[in-house]
Amino acid sequence: MFYARLNESILMKKLIESIKDIVSEINFEVSNLGINLQAMDASHVALVSVNLSPEGFQEYRCDKTMNLGIQVGNLWKLMKCGGNDDCLILKAQADGNYLNIRFENKKLKKSCDFNLNLISIESEHLGIPDTSYSSMITMSSNEFNRIIKELFFLAETVNIETGTNFVSFSVNTESVNGSIRIDSNDSSSQEEMTLIKVTDPVNLAFAMRYLNMFIKATALTEQVQLGLSSEYPLRVEYKLSNLGSLKYYLAPRISEEKDK
Repeated sequence: MFYARLNESILMKKLIESIKDIVSEINFEVSNLGINLQAMDASHVALVSVNLSPEGFQEYRCDKTMNLGIQVGNLWKLMKCGGNDDCLILKAQADGNYLNIRFENKKLKKSCDFNLNLISIESEHLGIPDTSYSSMITMSSNEFNRIIKELFFLAETVNIETGTNFVSFSVNTESVNGSIRIDSNDSSSQEEMTLIKVTDPVNLAFAMRYLNMFIKATALTEQVQLGLSSEYPLRVEYKLSNLGSLKYYLAPRISEEKDK
């Protein structure tokens, strides 16, 4: 049996909202170690990885490792049926054919109970290595959100460049070129702080449409961490306090020619 309880459903709702436009089907791998999922978009350019720890739930039990195949669009429709302050309970039986989703609101003495039919998904666990990135940027998730939104309307591609103490986001099209630069600072305010650790500077191009989907996770946490290396895909990580983390991986646009 699998059983997980969150006292407030809003975090799970925001999490599903953050991945629903990137992947259409997911395998929730549930075990005594928590809930994990990996899924790639249809173009195999972006990958989503979620790790949720048992310690982040108010109650958690899993007697047997199970793969729960889920259609993300249907899960999102059900998640919207619960209030943000409702308690969320997820249940599934070993070898069962559905995931039970229950919302409870004690103040209103209200409950919502749904069974989401499971699907069979052929998916390969990629075993993402613990990569050492040559450039690590920790910054306000709201500021990252603003930068991507602003540049999204100007170009299809953004170049992310790092130096010893700065990161810049630049675009170059027939009609406009320019950049947004942030220097490293250790402000006590998480909204203003940007920490930059660079052992090897990079200048890589990425598709804006994927980054614009990634920033839907902004509401999950105050900070975002970017990992960049010329040898690996970009990693965009949102840490969910003691519940776990949401990570996006995006391959660079290596075919993009740099300006001559």
